[in-house]
Amino acid sequence: MRRIGRGVVLAGMLALSACAAPDYRRPDVAMPVAWKLEPPWRESAPSDTHDKGPWWERFRDPVLDRLEQLAVARSPTLEAAAHRLEQARATADAASAGLFPQIGIGGRSGRAKNSANRPLTNYAQSVYSTVQNDTTVGFTVSYEADLAGRVRSAVSGAQASAQQSAADFANTRLLLTAELAADYVNLRELDIELDVLGRSIALQRRALGLISARHELGAASGLEVAQQQGVLDATLTQVDVLAKQRSQYEHAIATLTGTPAPEFSLPAEVQDMTPPAIPLGVPSDVLERRPDIAAAERAMAAANAQMGVARAAFYPSITLSPTMVGVESRDLDRLFSATSLLWSFGVSATQVLFDGGRIQANLDFAEAGYQAAVAAYRGKVLSAMQEVEDGISGLAALERASAQSQRAVDSAQRVLDMATARYEGGATTYLDVITAQQSLLAAQRQRAQLLGQRLLTSVYLVKALGGDWAGPGASQSAVAATASREAASPGQ
Repeated sequence: MRRIGRGVVLAGMLALSACAAPDYRRPDVAMPVAWKLEPPWRESAPSDTHDKGPWWERFRDPVLDRLEQLAVARSPTLEAAAHRLEQARATADAASAGLFPQIGIGGRSGRAKNSANRPLTNYAQSVYSTVQNDTTVGFTVSYEADLAGRVRSAVSGAQASAQQSAADFANTRLLLTAELAADYVNLRELDIELDVLGRSIALQRRALGLISARHELGAASGLEVAQQQGVLDATLTQVDVLAKQRSQYEHAIATLTGTPAPEFSLPAEVQDMTPPAIPLGVPSDVLERRPDIAAAERAMAAANAQMGVARAAFYPSITLSPTMVGVESRDLDRLFSATSLLWSFGVSATQVLFDGGRIQANLDFAEAGYQAAVAAYRGKVLSAMQEVEDGISGLAALERASAQSQRAVDSAQRVLDMATARYEGGATTYLDVITAQQSLLAAQRQRAQLLGQRLLTSVYLVKALGGDWAGPGASQSAVAATASREAASPGQ
């Protein structure tokens, strides 16, 4: 009978241990084997162990490097994400404490008088009123026997949530740096457009002076003067519009770097920024590289663990409590004598017999939450594939459009030169010159806009791929160069 009893207990423990959370496996997602467009990018094999940090250094812009460092160091958004990560890790540590016994020490000391008229415990005993001291010192131990796996599932869920918070922090950092780079690229594109307008205004002012002089000599009509003045005024209006847009991007950059907008300024700078060559790798690399996908995958693991917690509620809860070892005495001088020793040991077990379906409903809720997390994960993967494909096709189209726009600028310049020569020779009206001026201005602005779009698409493609693609130690020269610059923000 003793062996049978032990067998029943062992079978019960095995059954309880089997009710923990199901073994977690990342669900399969159908992934393409390659991107639609491969050239002109080369392939690589990135891994989640590689450094995805200072990807903006690929643009080789010292001002952008400095701004990104300021954003990472000062951004309130990133700071809030870091504190949320600390909270998640603390929660995981607190959950892990449930795997160990809770040991405490306590004591009390008091003096009390009881009633002489209290109820009798038996009729053969006289009752007196007494006044006495009572001092107790002892250790207490409490421990939940995790036979049903509730604590283990809770720990697994908390650890997965902490890892999800870590991925969320990395994703917040990636979004912050990408947004800053996008605003900076837009601002520099406006600098190029404003420079184009400035050079056009200088040419138009000289043309207005020339046509005004010809008008005074009677060689040009007042209509031609008015036409050139109208072109100049329209161009000056565009300057004010672009200046307003530039100030908005400047203010956005100030906020992202944690600087009050009134104290921040970026001097205008015209430069020919070149989009970096981006190694695409294969589509499955995105699963490892993108922090938002990693966060969605960890959310699935946490939801899986919650199923184990909910399932454990079907089984008895066994707790070793209260357990105490200590001493008690009415006299302090005899508190630690052998006769003052006391102890207690107990085991409590509870089992729900009827709850109206509450535990099953909680399990159904946890299972539905897991399926929702799976669907969200697959949605993230599909969105990632779309974003990368958009970036690839967009860059390819913009590359071709940029080459064509340069040819358009060259052609418009030749047309303006010929129209000016023909007008000065009296072979045509000044309207041809004005038309050529407007065509050249439009072509130059289009070229600047296409450059900005190429840079912007490169930023978003890097974000879609999950950040930088180099391993540890890459771009050390760029990092060292950036560290040697002044820590102050540009223009401050």
